[in-house]
Formats: sequence, structure tokens, C-alpha cells
Amino acid sequence: MNERLSISAARNIFYGGTIFFAVIFIALVINSVNYATDSETSNASELNEKVALGKEVWERNSCINCHTLFGEGAYFAPELGNVWVRRGGREDAEGAADFIKEWMKSQPSGVEGRRQMPQFNLSEEELDGLVEFFKWTSGVNTQNWPPNDEG
Repeated sequence: MNERLSISAARNIFYGGTIFFAVIFIALVINSVNYATDSETSNASELNEKVALGKEVWERNSCINCHTLFGEGAYFAPELGNVWVRRGGREDAEGAADFIKEWMKSQPSGVEGRRQMPQFNLSEEELDGLVEFFKWTSGVNTQNWPPNDEG
């Protein structure tokens, strides 16, 4: 019995494997797109100008350099994908919004031995946008991420 693999057999294995994995990849992409655009699992319909402003504030101030959002980013400060829920937004939307805005205004806290968040001097409109962005992110179906409310 010949122990070597012939050139045609190697080529067939290569092409067969390439086609197999390409089909798997395409099926996974289709599944992901269907999941992301499904109206029952997506809150894309809730996007508005305030949410976009909040995302712009998030990006302009590089919040991801310290915080995580859906587990992505730095682990220096808390996860913010569920901050709206943590601060009681489902039960008291106005109270959660006020808490988040006042927290941003009161930074740095000056507590000894505690990590300090810089003061960004955001306008009231920017704070409202940031709150709307956090509210929107809390509505994203993250399949139970983070594993606990505190992130």
C-alpha cells in the first residue's frame, strides 16, 4: 500500500474542505444576520437622534478606555451596558436618568483610595443623550450578559 498522498487526492481534500467550511461560514453569517434583525430580539426600531448623540458622546470621550460595553473595552471601571437596569430604570425611569446625570456631574468623587472618573463637563443635552444611549443598550438582547446585574 502506498503511504504517500497523491497530488490529486491532496487537491480534492483541499477543495472539499474549503467548500465545506465556506458553506458553514455562510450559514453562520445568515443565522447571525437573521438574529440581529429579528424584531423580537432587536431593539433597532428604538434608535433615535438622542441615542445617536449619546453614542457620539461615548465615543468622543473614549469611555471604552475605562468601561466595558457588552463585555468589550477596558476592565478598569464597571460594565455600562446594563447601568440603566442597575440604577432602577425599569421601575423608575426618571430616577435612573437623574442618578446617571448627577453621577456624571459629580465626578471626580474625591474618595480616597478609589478610582476616579474625570469631569467631562457635558451639557444637559449631552447628558440626556448619554442616558438615552444607556437606556437603549439595556434593551439589547445580550443573551444574559453580563452574568450578574453589577456587571
